[in-house]
Amino acid sequence: MVVGYLVKSKGFVEQMGKVSAGVKCSVTGCNEHAVKSVSLNRARSAGLEVPEGRRAYLCKVHYKELKKRLKKERVIEKWRHTV
Repeated sequence: MVVGYLVKSKGFVEQMGKVSAGVKCSVTGCNEHAVKSVSLNRARSAGLEVPEGRRAYLCKVHYKELKKRLKKERVIEKWRHTV
């Protein structure tokens, strides 16, 4: 049975996912705990320096930076398609 981020099986409660397990931020030079994970392509398109892998784990500061940069790209893309 799945309960939020916790898995309950045979009387034990285990954490699911690397973020809840306490993985560090993937951005080069950052040692904060990660709060979100995004695809590697999405992180690189926002200009973040992340090493190779499947996912990029981001702390609160870098996730906020990613959202700001991607929002600008979405607005520009929207303007291009409305003409």
